[in-house]
Amino acid sequence: MKRIASLALILSAATPSLALAASFDDRQAAQAERIERGRDNGSITWTEGIKLRAEQSRIARTKAQLQADGYLSKSDRNTLADMQHQASQNIRAERSDGWHRLFNLPRVGK
Repeated sequence: MKRIASLALILSAATPSLALAASFDDRQAAQAERIERGRDNGSITWTEGIKLRAEQSRIARTKAQLQADGYLSKSDRNTLADMQHQASQNIRAERSDGWHRLFNLPRVGK
């Protein structure tokens, strides 16, 4: 009985960190998709796309550095959340800044 209780305690402690990793990765994927949709419809130009993708890469590198010890503290999670929030605002700003690819021109670059 003690074994089952301790296993349940361990699993309940691990679940929030697994959920955090999934939510972080889901948000990164959603932001990458928003960038690609903007590139496809022309609302994000080639140079804006490069800048936004570089920001996504910086966030992923920061997460890897913070998680190098196998643990993300609450301040680490807050740092990543702030970075993702800023990236989301940047994507929104670039999509609505008025700079567009001419629709008769093909999409170039990544």
